[in-house]
Amino acid sequence: MADHVYKIVELAGSSETSIEDAIQVAVTKASKSLRNLRWFEVRETRGHIEGGRVAHFQVVLRVGFTVDED
Repeated sequence: MADHVYKIVELAGSSETSIEDAIQVAVTKASKSLRNLRWFEVRETRGHIEGGRVAHFQVVLRVGFTVDED
């Protein structure tokens, strides 16, 4: 197994549907500009309430991707 070096960035994703969808939104969007995404960790979960109901879910993620080798 080769050694790996990871760069870690923090992202926030939101969705009107679910926490899982908010995660997917963040990862899908990040994958359009970042290569070699390998893992994520949910750091925070919160939401927005309107009229006594949950209107939006929001998650803050740490996402790791491998650094290109020379």
